Amino acid sequence: MRVAILGCGSIGGRHARNVVSLGHDDVQVYDLDATRARTLAAELSVTAATTLDDLWAWRPTVAIIATPSFQHVPLAREAAQRGCDLFVEKPLGNTIDGIAELLTEARARRLVTLVGCNMRFHPGPAAVKRLLDERAIGDVLAARLQTGSYLPSWRPGQDYRRGYSVSEEQGGGAILDCIHEIDLALWYFGRATLSAAIVRRATSLELDVDGLAELLLEHSNGVVSSVHLNFVQRDYRRGCQIIGSTGTIYWDFTEESVIVRRGDASDTLPGPAGWELNQMYVDEMTHFMTCVSSRCATIAPLEDGLAALEIALAARARTIPVSA
Repeated sequence: MRVAILGCGSIGGRHARNVVSLGHDDVQVYDLDATRARTLAAELSVTAATTLDDLWAWRPTVAIIATPSFQHVPLAREAAQRGCDLFVEKPLGNTIDGIAELLTEARARRLVTLVGCNMRFHPGPAAVKRLLDERAIGDVLAARLQTGSYLPSWRPGQDYRRGYSVSEEQGGGAILDCIHEIDLALWYFGRATLSAAIVRRATSLELDVDGLAELLLEHSNGVVSSVHLNFVQRDYRRGCQIIGSTGTIYWDFTEESVIVRRGDASDTLPGPAGWELNQMYVDEMTHFMTCVSSRCATIAPLEDGLAALEIALAARARTIPVSA
């Protein structure tokens, strides 16, 4: 397969390195910043396209879209029209414009698609999903999922005020940037509607984007989930609590384990020894490439990305100008 990687920033570079490490050497990279593309290409001993037209003329069969969010759908549509299987970084887009046409194109061509919600490949959330599928806590009643971090710490050495995360027009803001927890809620409990949301601007970071959000989701199976997202807190926290009829599941990113409590008894599922953060990105890419080779659906197709995006956009529409 010929793999085109569009976007050579932090996540695009990670995907490019992982693709090459998995043995795919027919790779071409592209970025609006031609110097950045050439630098990454030289590091990996692959080629760099000078223009987007040059990239398409190379006739890739797989496209990995890792540009700023507002470019995801237009570029994915161009790739789909050329028959490329699609890996699109999260979020799927910053609006729903063009997504219906993208889905129609992908379905008509029977493309393999994946939206890069890598937390599905983290051993913690993956273990939670297995436990839920096994009904380890009976009927799920309610859940709490949360993530909190500090945007200025995301990319050391870079001025956070210059990145796309600070622009809603480019797909920034905490709700879209931290969409993983919305995706996990839908993965765990199925489709949902947004019942309520409180959203605050990130004025503590001197930014005019959403910085903190509390979402209340009602899933079609009756589960109620509360989702907290922010990128204004100084320490990093991520985890979930899932309440069932016979027990409760707890996962905390920092603890590297999943705990199931049933009254006074508890079971602990430790994370894999020696696990490193990049492994979930490697596992994600391995899953995608395997599905491309076998022509089978991934666990996170475009339709799942759209479902999470619709919830995120509905919440973002409720932003009010109060500080966070």
